[in-house]
Parts: sequence; C-alpha cells; structure tokens
Amino acid sequence: MNFSFLKDYHTFFLEGTKITIVLSIITIIFGVIFGIIFALMRISHNPILKSIAAAYIEFIRGTPVMVQLFIVYYGLSEIGIEFPDIYVLGSNFPDLMAGAIALSINSSAYVAEIIRAGIQAVDKGQMEAARSLGLSYSISMKNIILPQAIKNILPALGNEFIAIIKESSIVSIIGIHELMYNTDTVRGNTFIPFEPLLITAAIYFIITFTLSTIVRAFERRLKTSD
Repeated sequence: MNFSFLKDYHTFFLEGTKITIVLSIITIIFGVIFGIIFALMRISHNPILKSIAAAYIEFIRGTPVMVQLFIVYYGLSEIGIEFPDIYVLGSNFPDLMAGAIALSINSSAYVAEIIRAGIQAVDKGQMEAARSLGLSYSISMKNIILPQAIKNILPALGNEFIAIIKESSIVSIIGIHELMYNTDTVRGNTFIPFEPLLITAAIYFIITFTLSTIVRAFERRLKTSD
C-alpha cells in the first residue's frame, strides 16, 4: 500500500476532521434542544401541539437525509433567507449553515422520539407526587422527570450522536470541505483511490470510539450515583 501522499496532503485530513467535528457538535446541540421541544409537544395534552410534533417527526423520519439537505440548501434562498457569502473553516458559510440546519432538523426528530420514550418510561407517580407538592408541570418536568429520562436514554442518545458524526459526510455533496469532501479531493489529486479512504475510515473510527468511551464512562458514573 502507498501512503506517501500523507506527506503532502495530511493537512487536508486535519482540516476536514476539524470541520466534521464542528459540524457534528452544532448538530448535536441543536438536535437535542429541538428534540426536547418536540418530545414535550408530542406528549402534551394540547391536540394542536401534539399533531404538529407528530407530523414533523413522521415526515423527517420518513424522508432521506439527502432530500432534506437539498430542500434546506435550495429552499432557504427561495424563501428569502440569505447568509453572508464568506468562508468559514475553509467552507462557504451559506453551505456550512445549510448543512448544519439540515442535519440538526434530521437529528431532532430521532432525538425527540428517544426522549419521548425516556419520559414515558419514568413512573407516572413521579409527576403526580411532584404536582401534589405544589410544583408546576414545567418545573416538575425540568427538575424531576427529564433528569431521570436522560439517565435512562443515555445509551440511545450516544448512538444517535455517533450516527450524526457518520452521517455528516453527506454534506460533502453540497461542497462543504469536511472530511469526506477532502478525502475525495486527495483521491482525485493523487490518483490513489483506496488508501485515502483507509485514512478517513481510521479517523471516523477514532472519533466515534472516543465518543462511545466518553458516553460509557458517563453512564457508569450515573449508575454509581444512584
């Protein structure tokens, strides 16, 4: 095998990895925030909020992420949303934002279902006890129910975060210079089709394995605190 290209192209992998990590962090943050919102809407007693959340979740989970990416990428300009045409982290800012929004939307639907399942797994008596003590529904949910739900669904959330990192490679099709895009650039420049993919696979594995280890350690810490 020939890995001599690393001498000249190692920065391509480093820069691509940086963008992949940044994009994944943004997706995780907003995916969790909106996931919690839609999960609470889904279990609310308001039929309108419940229907909106159910329709959103089913539509997002029922359509390919690539289609969602194209809808966001081409749709933002159609509805008059324009981002400044500057370069951030080596990629065009409008492209980077479109990728982050599309991935966040996709992730939020799956996170919403994970969180909803976690909330419904908590004993209903917990909410009844909190309300009987005079706590409001929102405070009871925030301070009592959600912490228990998060503890129960941490492994599933960890798997979703890992999936986000791997799925982030799809944004290469709109020109974001993340890891997969830069890998294809190296392959095209060097006419070496196979070895750059091995490097990329190793980088993805290191990132996901590190995240898995952190999630497992955090899960063990939560169990010992019970």
